[in-house]
Amino acid sequence: MAKTRKDVFDLVKEQDLKMVDLRFTDLFGIWHHFSISTKNFEESMFEEGVGFDGSSIRGFQTIDESDMILIPDPTTAFIDPIYEIPTLVLICDVYDPITHQAYSRDPRYVAKKAEAYLKQTGIADTAFMGPEAEFFLFSDVRYGGGTNSSFYFIDSPEGWWNSGKEFGQLGPNLGGQIAPKRGYFPVPPTDTLQDVRGQMVLAMESIGMDVEFHHHEVATAGQCEIDLRFKNLLFMADTLMAYKYIVKNVARQNGLSATFMPKPLFEENGSGMHTHQSLWKNGQTLMFDEAGYAQLSDLARYYIGGLLKHAPAILAFAAPGTNSYRRLVPGYEAPINLVYSQRNRSAICRIPMYSSSPKAKRVEFRAPDPSCNPYLCFAALLMAGLDGVQNQIDPGAPIDKDLYDLPAEEAAKITNTPGSLGAVLDALEADQEFLLKGDVFTPDLIEAYVSYKRKSEVDAIRLRPHPYEFNLYFDA
Repeated sequence: MAKTRKDVFDLVKEQDLKMVDLRFTDLFGIWHHFSISTKNFEESMFEEGVGFDGSSIRGFQTIDESDMILIPDPTTAFIDPIYEIPTLVLICDVYDPITHQAYSRDPRYVAKKAEAYLKQTGIADTAFMGPEAEFFLFSDVRYGGGTNSSFYFIDSPEGWWNSGKEFGQLGPNLGGQIAPKRGYFPVPPTDTLQDVRGQMVLAMESIGMDVEFHHHEVATAGQCEIDLRFKNLLFMADTLMAYKYIVKNVARQNGLSATFMPKPLFEENGSGMHTHQSLWKNGQTLMFDEAGYAQLSDLARYYIGGLLKHAPAILAFAAPGTNSYRRLVPGYEAPINLVYSQRNRSAICRIPMYSSSPKAKRVEFRAPDPSCNPYLCFAALLMAGLDGVQNQIDPGAPIDKDLYDLPAEEAAKITNTPGSLGAVLDALEADQEFLLKGDVFTPDLIEAYVSYKRKSEVDAIRLRPHPYEFNLYFDA
């Protein structure tokens, strides 16, 4: 794929591409785009940029300062695997048209600054991120609400609730629906989505993604996972945006709807995005020490200490919705305990032990979910870990027990993650100094982010009656 401007124009010519799609990410992790005919695509755009209305993008500009520009990054070029018209995609950075400075609320700029700050500290030169993004594939999705009503309905042929459907509702009912929490790794015909995931993987590989494997996940009704091989922070954030785009579009091509919403089903496992992290310097890992607990170096332990200390604030970016806290509850493999442990999936920080190779040593932070903005999530994780290393924050002793079955007196000593979006936004406001180092995050970004989340999400849910409240209170 392209690395320079010349490579971009060579690719357009060699592949006879007809359109160039310019894409960027808003403050909350949604991809936006517009397209230019290759006949009108000019090299000057890499210097002068292309204008757009920043006031129409959530979290960006007010209407009196709406003009913004996008400058394409030639290293991000790939040929879109979805469009019928041959199209080149370029991911862009957001700039101010007057100062020509990078925009402080551009999430991609935050990720770039996080990588630059890492090198500036001298601690390491590379931060690798390896997210495991889970998602659901549904065959029917309906939802709505207003002053006097509120509802949602989702369905999947795999859903256990369809096991009693009569002929005609599913065609012939052949059985084999997935029972609750029994969706992990079954072969077809129980796993009905093998070929759909295979199509997704092939589309991902066609644009250069390094896919490790794919499989059905624990929940009934179409929960899936496709894992990517770890890459450096910025590259992985770019990749995850393309990953979600491909998953959603290939699903739609197959008559399905993909969602990265963390908890769409009651009494089932939610969709997480466990994120593996490691620091490297001069091509060598800094996380390994054969004599350490779980073969962790002191640096890795301090990195964990930073993650644990700042976890409530991190969650404002890593688990960014009200629905995220339907997932982060006891049970359902939810990582709500602010402790670390080897192999233990009930701890928020797990140390995988699949391999004894030093290169495989890493920390898995299990609280993020795939509704997050990956640029902000990965940057916040790195900044918390670096703060731990810089201040030698001791994470305490590991706990190698099932944390959900601890005696009451032991469980009372363990701190849990906050239970709501409002609580983690409060935590972010109270604990943000570690994010502001190196000007990685800026106060205006945090203020805009928190303000939008409180008004448009926390209050939006807080003020509305919940349908189940009618079961509880209508006959009061």
